[in-house]
Amino acid sequence: MSVYFIVLLNIFKKQYKMKKIFVLGLISLLTVTSCGPSKELLAAQKELKTTQDLLNTATVKLNSCLSDKAVADASLDALKEQLVDLRKTNDALFSSTKEMTVLTTKGAENLEKTLESLQERDLKISRLQDAVNKKDSVTLAIVSSLKKSVGIDDPDIEINVEKGVVFISISDKLLFKSGSYVVTEKAKVVLGKVAKVINDKPDFEAMIEGHTDSRSYASGVLLDNWDLSVKRSTSVIRELQKMGVNPSQLIAAGRSSYVPLVDNENAMNRAKNRRTRVVVMPKIDQFYNMIEEEMKQLSGE
Repeated sequence: MSVYFIVLLNIFKKQYKMKKIFVLGLISLLTVTSCGPSKELLAAQKELKTTQDLLNTATVKLNSCLSDKAVADASLDALKEQLVDLRKTNDALFSSTKEMTVLTTKGAENLEKTLESLQERDLKISRLQDAVNKKDSVTLAIVSSLKKSVGIDDPDIEINVEKGVVFISISDKLLFKSGSYVVTEKAKVVLGKVAKVINDKPDFEAMIEGHTDSRSYASGVLLDNWDLSVKRSTSVIRELQKMGVNPSQLIAAGRSSYVPLVDNENAMNRAKNRRTRVVVMPKIDQFYNMIEEEMKQLSGE
């Protein structure tokens, strides 16, 4: 655009010089024509008109170029402002990128710590699960040992596992006579086999629970079913102790009639509810100590 403008300006200057020459020539021509023929005057007038037309055309082109230049200058100013805005935006983006990089780094570190924490938690869970599995394995071994050594097929004796604890439920009629808390000779055979199992597991405890039916009972020093259930429990414990069971492994408990297996509406159901239950379980303090030891190892204490 600038080159084109300069060319037109040069043309304009040349035409201006031509105009001056033409005017001077015209003056001379008039001087001559005043003395010469009119034909030359007409030729000079024609040439003047042609020159004037060229001058007018050049003037129009020059004005157009000036207008284009003004538009170009305005566009250039707008582009310069856009460039400044783009540089500001670029600087802001660069700063944001730095901040994002810092945040991403921190996020990655936090994620890594979270993963480590999850792995540590999974390891704890795995170790505790192993401990529970070991306890369950021992529990199943007790059940197997009881079933083999005791050899019980009697429906009045049940051996089962509930929540990792072994329960040996012995019907009342195998252990005691009606209303009595004296262990029968027949019961001593079964209790001898139970004693052997408990002796083989010195890290376990055995809680002896006495259960009665809902009929009220009182006899001598026994005031009610609470007394009867506890007295039957202590009678079994004394027999087990005589058979060599460590008394520190034994726990006496009486439940009276408040944990029945079935309702007490008839004689058959009441007979089911009169029972003594041997609960074989790991010593609670040792089990928690084992868990605490595992937790200390995991925490690096």
